[in-house]
Amino acid sequence: MVKEQVKGTVVGVTGDGAAADAMRQIDPDVVAAYPITPQTEIVERFAEYVADGKVNTELVAVESEHSALSACCGASAAGARVMTCTASQGLALMHEMLYIASGNRLPIIMPMVNRTISAPINIHGDHSDSMGSRDASWIQLYCRDAQEVYDTTIQAVRVAEDQRVMLPVMVCLDGFMVSHDMEWVEMLPDEEVKQFIGPMRPVINLLDKDNPISIGALALPPVFFEHKVSMIRALEGAKSVIKEVADEYGALTGRQYGLVEPYLMDDAEVAIVVMSSAAGTTRTVVDVLRDQGVKAGVLRIRSFRPFPKDEVVQALRGVRAVAVMDRASSPGAVAAPIFSEVASAMYGEEARPKLVNYVFGLGGRDLPMEQVASVYERLQNVVSTGEVGPVLTYLGLRDG
Repeated sequence: MVKEQVKGTVVGVTGDGAAADAMRQIDPDVVAAYPITPQTEIVERFAEYVADGKVNTELVAVESEHSALSACCGASAAGARVMTCTASQGLALMHEMLYIASGNRLPIIMPMVNRTISAPINIHGDHSDSMGSRDASWIQLYCRDAQEVYDTTIQAVRVAEDQRVMLPVMVCLDGFMVSHDMEWVEMLPDEEVKQFIGPMRPVINLLDKDNPISIGALALPPVFFEHKVSMIRALEGAKSVIKEVADEYGALTGRQYGLVEPYLMDDAEVAIVVMSSAAGTTRTVVDVLRDQGVKAGVLRIRSFRPFPKDEVVQALRGVRAVAVMDRASSPGAVAAPIFSEVASAMYGEEARPKLVNYVFGLGGRDLPMEQVASVYERLQNVVSTGEVGPVLTYLGLRDG
């Protein structure tokens, strides 16, 4: 299914396919990857592009995800433009190397198909995998649909390789709900993508014999703290780079992305904060409620790392009650990960809204519109009574 557009081509493709097509146009020097459901289509499609000579990439077929990211770290340290992809247990197996990549400031790009972490075995989508790696100093960008997967994968190259950043990027998409759903995606011409990302200009290059360097050196207490803080500051500063790159990409395509995506938030009295594909269902419910006279809104967080504190605070000013919805739990904690970030961001605000937390959709369980509507109904009750009730609620459990 293909039809021509003025700017490029509109193609019927899955979220995985959108990531693979973006990778083809980026044409990285090295891709090292290992297939895992529901990411496998990305590796399969890209391997076909390599076999058909559509890219000049060195594709390294490794024996595990740990090996995949290890190979990526080596190639990136040698000055190559490098990509990989994974999901779930694969990301967990990479865990050691996540810190190697970010600590050595290697701008690796990784489409990350969100899938729950076993056991028990489950191949469906929630955010437990990437949330388990949220402190690994990788940029994490969460996509709502296949179009955003395509666009964000391209933008991620510019963000990661910016000399103010030099950090790896996860482009996160919901397993099956986005990875396997067929949608229309508008693709840029190949030459425009090449021009947008530009050539690789490595800051780190172990193969530059005229400028020898050491990578992964021992850092003892007199220097380690400063090294880590410089990386943390680069991650925090990446917010401005993400916005700059998004603005330039928006001027090229007409598709504008930010750190957050507010929907009908200007006059909202009740709102949901959520990430990824669930924002689509939530927006539909908001449209229904607006027709009924309810001042409802939704705030989708696109950049979870770095967390967009200022943008979240600005969007939630004037809102009276807010439900933060997490597709991951944080066992033993007071609340789930996104709620903890939002609550921390709002802590210093004198007129902050009442906040509640919902965990939903674990193991890929659906989020029906009726459940979202019930959250808004509770928020209206919070506004009318002032009573918040339990902070954390598990939404859609079969036992109620």
